[in-house]
Amino acid sequence: MKHPDVTLPTPHRHPGARTRPLFLMVGLLALVALIASSCQTVGPWLVVGREPLDPIYGGQGLATVVHADGSTSLFYDGLASPPQSMVNAGWNHVGDPDSSAGYIFQPYQNANGAATTKLFHVITPAGAEYDYLHTDGVDEQMNNSFVAVSPDSQWMVAGEWDTMNRLLVFPTPILNSATSATGGTLSQAATIHLDRPVVDIQGCTFFSDTRLYCSSDDPVAEGGFPRKSLLQVDLSRSLDGADVNGTVSLVGPVPLVSSCTPTGVGSWPDDFEVEGVDYDRIHHALRVEVIAPGNCVLADSLVYRLRPPS
Repeated sequence: MKHPDVTLPTPHRHPGARTRPLFLMVGLLALVALIASSCQTVGPWLVVGREPLDPIYGGQGLATVVHADGSTSLFYDGLASPPQSMVNAGWNHVGDPDSSAGYIFQPYQNANGAATTKLFHVITPAGAEYDYLHTDGVDEQMNNSFVAVSPDSQWMVAGEWDTMNRLLVFPTPILNSATSATGGTLSQAATIHLDRPVVDIQGCTFFSDTRLYCSSDDPVAEGGFPRKSLLQVDLSRSLDGADVNGTVSLVGPVPLVSSCTPTGVGSWPDDFEVEGVDYDRIHHALRVEVIAPGNCVLADSLVYRLRPPS
């Protein structure tokens, strides 16, 4: 919580007064803080880095893009990411993106609660853009929270919202030959049936052919999981276009660190908000986004970079 601005009196110091003990104390405190932060973990994963997060242009999610020359870059989506043309067409919210073979995949939704379609937007390595429209099933929610592309590039997993016992599977636009190469419609191919419910999944990312990591923004501890945590989903087999089962387990609570104290339980601005997640298979780094509460949203929102257990 921020404190009111207070002007403190400047202490009087005699000429020649020794300052080394003060410097040593400050240095010692900084070292203690560094050691403490370097030992932070999410389950067996070690936190090895923290990068500032722009919540406006990056606070919905991120994806590692591997370019043709082998170099990598991070692609971010945020509240201000949808271009005006998409907003004018009703697609005013984008979720956690993913990338495969240099292509970028973005999940769009219409924030109108009566919406019955969702959109998957594709940006090719050459910069061309195509849209794939999906008509929701009978019991499918309008939310399009994230996409996660399988390591073989053939299948794209998407998620809804609230309490769910499934994840949706689609052929990956363009990269799966069953889809059009220039946009069109996209039908669901299969379902991942989860063995236990998950709540408010903001993002998922493939770690291997049969394992995903997912970020849950569940505001309360329930179902055996702590609030706002990283979950693991192990598939019964690699995705092949048919239904599979998924076993859900806890990795650990996501770090929630800010100079502002939450004023309620839920999501921003009253509480922390856990957002997108991404696994960089080139550098073996798992990243998780956390939006800080209240007025600290700009100063304290972070991307946590995790190293897998050895």
